[in-house]
Amino acid sequence: MSDRVSGPVSDRTSDQERRPVLRVKGRVLVGPDEVRDELWAVGGRITYERPPGAESAQTVTGWALPGLVDAHCHVGLDRHGPVDAATAEKQALTDRDAGTLLIRDAGSPSDTRWTDDREDLPKIIRAGRHIARTRRYIRNYAHEIEPGDLVAYVAREARRGDGWVKLVGDWIDRDAGDLTACWPRGEVEAAIAEAHRLGARVTAHCFAEAALRDLVEAGIDCIEHATGLTEETIPLFAERGVAIVPTLVNIATFPDLAAGGEAKFPRWSAHMRQLYERRYDTVRAAYDAGIPVFVGTDAGGSLAHGLVAGEVAELVKAGIPPLEALSATAWGARRWLGRPGLDEGAPADLVVYDEDPRADVRVLAAPRHIVLNGRVVG
Repeated sequence: MSDRVSGPVSDRTSDQERRPVLRVKGRVLVGPDEVRDELWAVGGRITYERPPGAESAQTVTGWALPGLVDAHCHVGLDRHGPVDAATAEKQALTDRDAGTLLIRDAGSPSDTRWTDDREDLPKIIRAGRHIARTRRYIRNYAHEIEPGDLVAYVAREARRGDGWVKLVGDWIDRDAGDLTACWPRGEVEAAIAEAHRLGARVTAHCFAEAALRDLVEAGIDCIEHATGLTEETIPLFAERGVAIVPTLVNIATFPDLAAGGEAKFPRWSAHMRQLYERRYDTVRAAYDAGIPVFVGTDAGGSLAHGLVAGEVAELVKAGIPPLEALSATAWGARRWLGRPGLDEGAPADLVVYDEDPRADVRVLAAPRHIVLNGRVVG
């Protein structure tokens, strides 16, 4: 057993030793207000001390940020369900080239563990596969189960994921003709408690209002989309420290969805339009109340990958200060997910821009260099 382990480790160590030293020079944004003049990548890791061999280092210049975070993304998934490895690779590369170097994959039926061995692809934190109520979600996406099985499936996905589990908290109920909650309160409480016992956090897809109070009072850690937040539930989120990932670039599709369902589900269509129309007010009210807000695009279902810059711009349009919107995909997002930024000894995952993204977040749409594990990959 020890021989099987030591071989790959030795190969990896040798590979790291062979890598050229990289120097990043200009303005290194270690934090919102902490700026250094340069950093070095040695063996794929960050150091702020001038290393041996510095005179022959490859040098890139500009404004450097930690690799951006897309906290709601789906690698290995498209509108029809799981995709093959070649398609998943293309998705991950598209995200990488947009500056996204850390992904929280918020539910996928595909096994993407193979990407962990690719140093040229973003790092992925997986939430396992979606867990949905029977016939209450997109076909081929989720485990579709009844409430009595929720605890068992949450435990299963908690063991398979990377510290997260994803529930579908609401979806259209065809009998009601509108969005309704998917799970009874008791089953949700038991499932979230089991996930926490196993060391996993829980998030849930929620468009509407109805499911939010039960989920938050049951101990949920995050809500995706959160378009149903109201003046009654916003204080509850703030009190409990429940984060939201608004995915505004996805919410922009609500009018088209509503138009497509108008004839069959007019009540649902009207509801979706209302949620869309108040989306910016909802996000700003959440931010003003102190609710943690993070960047996520919902890429991989019907949306294209590589939209992280657009989502940051949407948060700013909603009224979040630019520096806070930037943190929601950089320093703050990495801290929330328990991953390092531009820290001494951390993996050298960073994006370099021609201008200061703190001054104008639109700079994020045009990265100059992408650095993963100390190598310039784009």
